[in-house]
Amino acid sequence: MKIWRACANDAKLACLAGLVLSALGAGACGDNRTPDLCAGDNGGISLPPGFCATVFADGIGRARHMAVTPAGDVFVVSLSGTAGPARVVALRDADLDGVAEVTQQIADFGGNGIAWDAGRLFVAADNRIVRFDLPDGALVPEHSVVAVADLPISGDHIRKSVVAAGDVLYVNIGSSTNACQVENRVMHSPGIDPCPELSMRAGVWRYSASEVDQPAGAGVRFATGVRNANALTLAADGTLWAAVNGRDHLWLNWPERFTREQELDLPGEEIVVLHQDTDRGWPYCYYDPQRDDMMLAPEYGGDGAITGRCASIPNPASFVPSHWAPLGAVFYEGRQFPERYRGGMFVANHGSSSHPIDPPVIPGYNVVFVPFISGVPGAWEAFATGFDGGRPLPHEADHRPVGVAVLPDGALLISDDRGGRIWKVTFEM
Repeated sequence: MKIWRACANDAKLACLAGLVLSALGAGACGDNRTPDLCAGDNGGISLPPGFCATVFADGIGRARHMAVTPAGDVFVVSLSGTAGPARVVALRDADLDGVAEVTQQIADFGGNGIAWDAGRLFVAADNRIVRFDLPDGALVPEHSVVAVADLPISGDHIRKSVVAAGDVLYVNIGSSTNACQVENRVMHSPGIDPCPELSMRAGVWRYSASEVDQPAGAGVRFATGVRNANALTLAADGTLWAAVNGRDHLWLNWPERFTREQELDLPGEEIVVLHQDTDRGWPYCYYDPQRDDMMLAPEYGGDGAITGRCASIPNPASFVPSHWAPLGAVFYEGRQFPERYRGGMFVANHGSSSHPIDPPVIPGYNVVFVPFISGVPGAWEAFATGFDGGRPLPHEADHRPVGVAVLPDGALLISDDRGGRIWKVTFEM
């Protein structure tokens, strides 16, 4: 009866046949496809035609990033708050119905970033990176060590993101200020030049994935001038990409140089590839999507029209609109979604907490898809919307997307740190 109910009313026989094939080890709808019971309302979100969603897990707390193992187990890290304590939990959908029946807490601390690679689970607490020995198929780690210690936690952007690749561990360390001003976010406060934060903040650092108790200063600065690359992900070819949180307060701090309307559109949230010694120009520069140029920040003499020293900073490969606050990104390499999605990037936008315009203009609260053609990203397109429930204020929204991850069967997971929900999105056509 459970299998029969999992099938849509208008295609029960075809669906049932597919589920039987799946149970026998043959994918009904492509490689590694598993049967799903999609929620009637997609768990409260809207998706493009042909897609549907289950509520994979609920009540997880302030769920941030997720890691997926080849066996299909999901590990989620959460922050403390009214929705629950900080922790790391393992989720398993043992009967393949699109809903995790097993929830196992594996750590009583939380954070933001998490990554699994070759039997190791890395969890980014705000001040350290912890490594667990966790073979594929296991839910409980064997033991843990501190991989990187004493990461900076002062000021703004204290959450760390982590990407593991062989013996390399990439760690995002966001800026401690909005624009490296003498007084942070204060009207007409000038920028400090050179910005002292850049020695240990506003960039991505490379550490060893195998060493233990590495001090923060032992890392190699991989990319700099990156205000906050909370959305950090690896492409199939091994290149590192980020969707970057751009600066705020152009109009609020410099009203004689920028209008209230410009505050809505500036700056664009950059989507960029990061290589060794990449410099994205923060705090001196920001990206203006209307001019399609890197512009000199007002704290350093800019007026919205001057490029200045930012002429040497290349434009981002793509962008999403200002103040969307991208917090998670993943490349889609699955085979369940249509061909056009393969090799593209999903970006989860949290929605800004500092946007000055009243609803309904406050942006974000969505997941978008960025197609890649021959390795080059195009313009974003809406994919999953409706997370805020029509209440686009941070303290009122039903849900705020943070993390995105791809399961072995090709389904997409989306996490939420407002309502503590995780969706599993599948393609049904």
